[in-house]
Parts: sequence; structure tokens; C-alpha cells
Amino acid sequence: MNHVLSTHLFVNQRLTVAMLSRIQQAGIPAVEIFCARQHLDYRNKAQVAELGHWFRDSDLKLHSLHSPMYTDEIWGRSGPHTVVTITEPVKSQRLQWVDEIKRALETAETVPFSYLIQHIGVSGEEFDMYKVDAAFCALEELSLFARQRGVEILLENIPNDLSSAERLLLFEELTHIGLNYVLDTGHANMKEGVEAAYNLMKGRLRSTHIHDNNGTDDKHLFPFLSEGGTIDWKKAMELLRSRESQYPLVLELKEQPEYAANPLDAALRIFDKLEEQ
Repeated sequence: MNHVLSTHLFVNQRLTVAMLSRIQQAGIPAVEIFCARQHLDYRNKAQVAELGHWFRDSDLKLHSLHSPMYTDEIWGRSGPHTVVTITEPVKSQRLQWVDEIKRALETAETVPFSYLIQHIGVSGEEFDMYKVDAAFCALEELSLFARQRGVEILLENIPNDLSSAERLLLFEELTHIGLNYVLDTGHANMKEGVEAAYNLMKGRLRSTHIHDNNGTDDKHLFPFLSEGGTIDWKKAMELLRSRESQYPLVLELKEQPEYAANPLDAALRIFDKLEEQ
């Protein structure tokens, strides 16, 4: 299967061409860039332009961008007003977040990519039809904006009552919006399970997020290498290989102290172990 590394692994560091060069030199063919402003400040035209020049001369491919989750540079710790959510029922406030996501999408004008990965709501958010309507209105506008830039929006299953795998299908049934999906294995493990989520989402899968956890905490553990992971990777890989032409394996890992010295070596070991299953 094709291999992609999410820069979520380095999300607390500034994304530089030197970092991307190290990923390429490690033999990883493609990346997903995480839109966190301490990492990729998509508002910073100079940073985006530098990345654009580098990608034009590089063999490393930009597979996707992960939509911003916060507007600040410290993971939303400056207050709830920094949380980017398309489920905001108040239109004037929701449009602020739609505009923020559009700023990230504008990156495609300089650095082309295929997919924008989008959440519906935040972790633990409860189901509400007003929020469904809000998300539909936001996604209609964002999808048009994205398509004009050659980008497809993918909806990610996350651990809440709006966009678990089952609720993504309900969202499609209610809205007929026609968007495809990214299967997050760690989030599925916290909800209905990887196998159940895969079977619900498989017809519309276009990408993945591969990471592990204990079934409760969204720790983005290193599969096989970190203690506490509970996903059956042999079974998971059997499922993923059944439609492998539809999507790559995208590692979305969180920096772990024990692998801080050589995180790319650890990522390569994980890819090898996944392929051995």
C-alpha cells in the first residue's frame, strides 16, 4: 500500500523545508500536513510560498492537509473562542470558522494537494439537528471553495455523537452532501471498533489515519511500538487491503519521548510491521 506520514508527529515544531527534506530522505513518499499555526501557519504567505517552491522541486508529494482545529498557536489553550468548529449554530460565528478553513484551503493555490481532512464537531460533542444543519451549510460552501482549487473534502470519523462512522452515514442520509471519508483507526477504536467502522465507511473511503490507543484515550500511539495499544492490526490490515487501491496508509502519530531521537526510523518500522500483517 502507499505510505504517507502526517506531520502531526512534529506538530509542536515549525514546519520547515529541512523537516520535509528529512522525511523525503527517510524514503517516505508523501505527507499530510497538519494545519496548526505553530506548525504550518497557513495565514503566513511567506511560509506557504517557501513550501511551494520546495515542493515544486521535490519528489515528496503533498497528499492532504488536515483542516485547522484552533486559531491560536497553543492548541486552543488561549480559550474556547479559538476552537474552529463547523457545527456552530449561530451563523455569524460559524462563518468566521468557515473563513478560517478557507484560509487553509488557499494553500492549494501555492502547494497543490488532493484532500482536506475535516471534522464535524469536536471530541465528545452531542448530537443535535441544529448542529447537523450548521455543518451541512458550512460544508456546502467549503466544498465549492475546495473544488475550485482542485481539492476534495474528506470527513473524518471522530469520537463524538455527530461523526462516528455510524453518524457519518446518518449525516449523508440526512443531507445527501456526497462527501467521502477518511477512516481514523484510533477514533474507531474509541467508538464502534475498527472493523465495524471500516464496514460502514468502506464504500466512501479515500484516506486513513493510522494510530493506536487503549480504547478510551486519544493518544495517537505508535502501532506495535508503544505500550497500551489495543487495536488488532492483523485484522485491521486484512480489512484495509481489501480495497487498498482506494487509499494509502497515513500514519498520524503523536510525539513520544522514547522515540524523540529517531521518530522517522520508528515510522518506517511501523510501515514495515503493518505490511507484514
